[in-house]
Amino acid sequence: MFKTIGIRHLNTAKHMTEDEIADEQRIIEASKKDPRVFGKIYDRYYEGIFHFVYRRTDDEELTADLCSQTFLKALQNLKKYEFRGLPFSAWLYRIASNEVNKFFNKKKKNRVFSVEEERVFELFENDEKEFSQEQIQLLISTLKELPTETMEVLELRFFEERSFKEIAFILNIGESGAKMRLYRAVEKLKEHFKVNWTE
Repeated sequence: MFKTIGIRHLNTAKHMTEDEIADEQRIIEASKKDPRVFGKIYDRYYEGIFHFVYRRTDDEELTADLCSQTFLKALQNLKKYEFRGLPFSAWLYRIASNEVNKFFNKKKKNRVFSVEEERVFELFENDEKEFSQEQIQLLISTLKELPTETMEVLELRFFEERSFKEIAFILNIGESGAKMRLYRAVEKLKEHFKVNWTE
């Protein structure tokens, strides 16, 4: 018998207002002239970048190092940054994703993607109101079977609430490719669960 789960937020994404984007761009332009101003960007996005990287490393010390490298590279290359209609954070996430990939490629280690129980609750809702331990374990094991590139899209779409346009930029893929990865994840879940979601 199939258990029923619903995927939250499939069509939602964080949207910055035009005023917020314009304000952020003023900070970026000021940072190009005075690097000390970049501290505002660091304070705004450090925690999000940290969690994003940590889910890929499951190592706090390594995560801190990769986060430091991410913001350092962003600052060093700030003058090359060009606004493309996306929040500045998309550029930071792209740098962070590249830094993680470089680390694993250099060390020739298997990639990690940690899926915690509480994160599963954020991703899914259960028609029966409560998840059984069996459901939780099946959900986690099913998610862990997904390829890293598919989990990246799931994470950016649900945990980070990014638009497909931002996901495509961060992962350097097409928007249609980002959507396809998400739909493959849903199909995988459908092997074990009745999934409620609308495209």
